[in-house]
Amino acid sequence: MRILCIGHAAYDITVPLDSYPIENTKNRVHNRIECGGGPACNAAYLLGCWGTNVEFIGVVGNDLYGKKIKQELDQVGVVTDNMQLNDDYTTTSSFIIANTSIGSRTILTYRPDDMKYQKKANIEEPDIILIDGQEYELSKEVLKKYPNAISIIDAGRPVKEVIELSHLVNYVVCSHEFAEELTGVSLKNADSKTLEQCFTKMEHIFGNHIIITLESMGSLYRDQTIKLMPTIQVKAVDSTGAGDLYHGAFTYAISKKLPITKAVQIATVAGGISVTKIGGRNSVATKEEMRKYIHDFE
Repeated sequence: MRILCIGHAAYDITVPLDSYPIENTKNRVHNRIECGGGPACNAAYLLGCWGTNVEFIGVVGNDLYGKKIKQELDQVGVVTDNMQLNDDYTTTSSFIIANTSIGSRTILTYRPDDMKYQKKANIEEPDIILIDGQEYELSKEVLKKYPNAISIIDAGRPVKEVIELSHLVNYVVCSHEFAEELTGVSLKNADSKTLEQCFTKMEHIFGNHIIITLESMGSLYRDQTIKLMPTIQVKAVDSTGAGDLYHGAFTYAISKKLPITKAVQIATVAGGISVTKIGGRNSVATKEEMRKYIHDFE
């Protein structure tokens, strides 16, 4: 199976703290973690670590951070031949405060509004396409060119481009914020009837396979009936990249032609393990770690 990931790449600088800083104060920090980031880019990195035939396409600046991102992908076997290092842009930067006491994170991201992929990509036909909606025009072009590929979207932001692309894919794997915005149904402290109502509305809107991630509540999906896959019980220190790696692991499972329940379980475990470590790309689960929760994981 050949997997193509298209979308956002960034360079993350994470500062772990045991509590969120008070506004208008100076704080001396004792550690910082740096690594590449971005939804589709992190997913491609996990897929490379897990030994798949995967390519990432996106744009970064032709600068120190852009070169570091490419080097990280190259080191785990991700194909980067069509990745663009553009002299006209500065690599997208994300500055992250990780509140390790509760496992939350606050992210500030800078990306120029006009930053987009401009290279003419020479793409080998993929079996699976994973997009995050960032490279709208390229994603739409590739989805139309390869209609037989299994297609998945990481639908995090309820913006026009992501919504449109979600109509073109086989699997919409979305955040609860995305589902709430599209359906008008609040999922905060939702009971089973409300969850089912939201899920059914999403199926009606998009007419394809839906998975809704609910953070600590788990994931909603359909396997004949609507089901809830619970999260694993771990001590969270940093949730940065958990959703990205969830999508990467889900894509991995789909590439192995596993049933939907198994695919959601693998994604859930990968996302759960990731929150126990600091830094998005640094928190990719090893296959050995995955087997602690899924004994037959390969």
